[in-house]
Amino acid sequence: MSKIDEQAQVVSEDSTNGADDDAGGPIILFFIVGLVASLLLGCVIFPTVLYSPRQQRIAFNHVLHVGEVDDGCQSCHYFREDGSFSGIPSLESCVECHEEALGETEAEAKFIAEYVDKDREVPWLIYARQPDCVFFSHAAHVKMAKNDCVTCHGPIGESEYLPVYEENRITGYSRNIWGYNMAGIKKNSWDRMKMDDCAECHARTKFDPGSEGGLTSEVSRHFDEIAATAFPGTIHKGKGTSVQTQRGACFVCHK
Repeated sequence: MSKIDEQAQVVSEDSTNGADDDAGGPIILFFIVGLVASLLLGCVIFPTVLYSPRQQRIAFNHVLHVGEVDDGCQSCHYFREDGSFSGIPSLESCVECHEEALGETEAEAKFIAEYVDKDREVPWLIYARQPDCVFFSHAAHVKMAKNDCVTCHGPIGESEYLPVYEENRITGYSRNIWGYNMAGIKKNSWDRMKMDDCAECHARTKFDPGSEGGLTSEVSRHFDEIAATAFPGTIHKGKGTSVQTQRGACFVCHK
């Protein structure tokens, strides 16, 4: 090959490489723009596809009920003598006040006609229902750790209407567990109920899990007996530490 041909080939290769470099810029830019657009669309459209809105069977007014009782939340959401938590009130509890209509609201009339008169429990949709593999003790958090209900559930007692229940179409659990912000950002302690949130609080909270800590002696013994039997070595009386640092701590909350 002559020198002229060699020079021509080099010039041709340089021109080709330059063209490839020029084309690479728009391709990268197009990829970045497409990625950002996909993320934005996903944050808007994905929740709509993933969650199915459902209404509660009865329009419950917390403000109205709190104003009519003496003990606030504890009147309906109370601890039993053995330390277990009552959770959502049963029909029997509601009938103590609503055996007959007390007012003229449509919600109460529906409640009495469809549930009280027919002796049927209201199939409430539970926003805070955890997966079946999770064990949660209200007594440990309210009685021992002295947490306020608002810390996890928000100011629900100040609401006149129950929020729309959004059910995850895949898992069947409430959106409240994951949270309403797709990026996982939260402003309040009650914005979501993920394990990360539990771990964050447990990591910074130090308490003696073996002491009475505000519990009655009977309830305290009840918890110590369960822990000692089910999770040997997990509870150490007099040891002020986070529950996660204890041996076998995973099985305190997970079955």
